[in-house]
Amino acid sequence: MNWYEEEVAELIQRRDALTYEPQTIFYGSSSIRMWESLYEDFKDCQPVNLGFGGSTLAACVWFFERIVAPVKKPHTMFVYAGDNDLGDGRKPEEVFIFFEELMNKMNQYYPGMPWYYISIKPSISRWNIDDKIRYANELIAAEIQKQSNITFIDIYNAMLDEDGYPNAAYFEEDGLHLSKEGYEVWKEALGTLCLPAQ
Repeated sequence: MNWYEEEVAELIQRRDALTYEPQTIFYGSSSIRMWESLYEDFKDCQPVNLGFGGSTLAACVWFFERIVAPVKKPHTMFVYAGDNDLGDGRKPEEVFIFFEELMNKMNQYYPGMPWYYISIKPSISRWNIDDKIRYANELIAAEIQKQSNITFIDIYNAMLDEDGYPNAAYFEEDGLHLSKEGYEVWKEALGTLCLPAQ
């Protein structure tokens, strides 16, 4: 995990430089990190962007104590991770195990707090592993159904075109990262779930 160290250190500095106590945590990979309008899109919810580039669900577990746990009294959290684990060759079952470990961290530090897992998105560049993406989503969604404080946000179908393929308008040229239009889809899916600051 050493290759994340520089970005994690910078991320912690930005977190600690906020002029308010964050109430809504956004945590995960570059799909979170690169959300340039996130602070404006969710300004009423006192957000903090704790995404770090290339991060896996495994890395999100590994760095949880350093990145997330210092946020003392959040109201909720949105997580997007698992995409890069599969891209690195991990199996859906392994991704599910990492999700279970993340659940354990949440139960330890924020028992009972409502939080959200954003489904792994379909993408043009990873269409060759779409079966693994869908299976990982199914495993995680089934576990979340057993939990009382976690909600599964299905953005998978919203990012497909009418022919059932990833909508090119929602992605940058690399076919992986989200375009401005793609973030609009996410904003619509998450916006009503973000609780205004008290």
